[in-house]
Amino acid sequence: MRKLKLLFRILCVGFMTFGMVGLNAQSSEQQQLEAKKKRLRTEIRQINQLLLAERKEKGSVLEQVEALDQKINVSQELIRVTNQQANLLNRQINTNIRKIGQLKNELETLKKDYAQIIKKSYQNKNEQNRLMFLLSSDGFWQAYKRMQYLQQYANYRKQQGEDIVQKTASLTQLNKDLVDQRKVKEQLLTENRAQKNSLDKEINSQKDLLSSIRKNESKYAAQISERKKEERRIDREIERLIRSAIASSNKASGSSSTSSFELTPEAKALASDFVSNRGKLIWPVEKGIKSQGFGVYTDKVYPTIKHRNNGVTITTEKGAKARAVFKGEVAAIITNKLGKKGVLVRHGNYVSMYYNLSQIYVQKGDQVAAKEELGEIYTNQFSNSTKLKFYLYQDTKKLNPEDWIFQL
Repeated sequence: MRKLKLLFRILCVGFMTFGMVGLNAQSSEQQQLEAKKKRLRTEIRQINQLLLAERKEKGSVLEQVEALDQKINVSQELIRVTNQQANLLNRQINTNIRKIGQLKNELETLKKDYAQIIKKSYQNKNEQNRLMFLLSSDGFWQAYKRMQYLQQYANYRKQQGEDIVQKTASLTQLNKDLVDQRKVKEQLLTENRAQKNSLDKEINSQKDLLSSIRKNESKYAAQISERKKEERRIDREIERLIRSAIASSNKASGSSSTSSFELTPEAKALASDFVSNRGKLIWPVEKGIKSQGFGVYTDKVYPTIKHRNNGVTITTEKGAKARAVFKGEVAAIITNKLGKKGVLVRHGNYVSMYYNLSQIYVQKGDQVAAKEELGEIYTNQFSNSTKLKFYLYQDTKKLNPEDWIFQL
């Protein structure tokens, strides 16, 4: 009997430990979801502040469409995350309901056992009865065993009482947690309803904008065509600059290659250091939001038209500064015919390019540190937008900056 009771207690402890592990895992998952939701809300606020603020009054309908599309995508992701939180919470609630039922059954059994123990104890409480129980032993050894039994019985009764108190407290806490969890779940569902209503409004706004564009199709088609030409021109200019920097650097080593840098031991060490920081590089602006990612994307107005972005476009606030993502040397500075400027920084055989600046704070040949300001980003007075175009290359090979910049 004693072995069975001991086994029962071990199993109870095991189940409680397993339950705590599961609860901690769920708690960790909830924390991760909450952090993700916080990041998405911040992104929506930045879209409102940096992408949508004053756009309508300034007349940049194309940018409004793109910004709304981005906000819709982020809002949909926020709704998905909130649903995940609600589902996880629902599982926790169901787990707690099962635990409450189990605890109630255990508590009822404990109380019945304890009542019987108390009753028996009361019947045998007379000290004379205990003394007679010991004196009626056949010998010393039996008396000793009976004394042990009485002590164990008293300890068992005490333990039963403590178990009742502990399980009652656990049951009270579980019931409190259940009430709190149901409140949180209802709050999440309310958040989702509000987010869905907001999303519907954004979708309708985008439809209205698309309708207004179609009424002036030739005008916007010309703007899109001009944008594509500008993108191609920038790409060609950056490639020319990189090849020129490679040729200039390799000239000292006697190499005529214009496709890859010949590296000194110091440059190799810098490149190795740069690679070891992949995924951890700082943002090229102090505050901003990625408004266009790397690669091919579909035009928001004319789905048949494809665009290619060989870097990433980051929208920031007026007066923002571009900053170096890693230590390196300023290899080139460019200025286009409209006065927009760019800074090319070399990190061994890796190159980072910061384009669409109105002012430059550095000169060719300068050694710069991570976070060092390179120049002020240009603000388009017509659209009231401040956008940095950021590119990353390994020699002449285009790289996706999103793989290198932390949470870009």
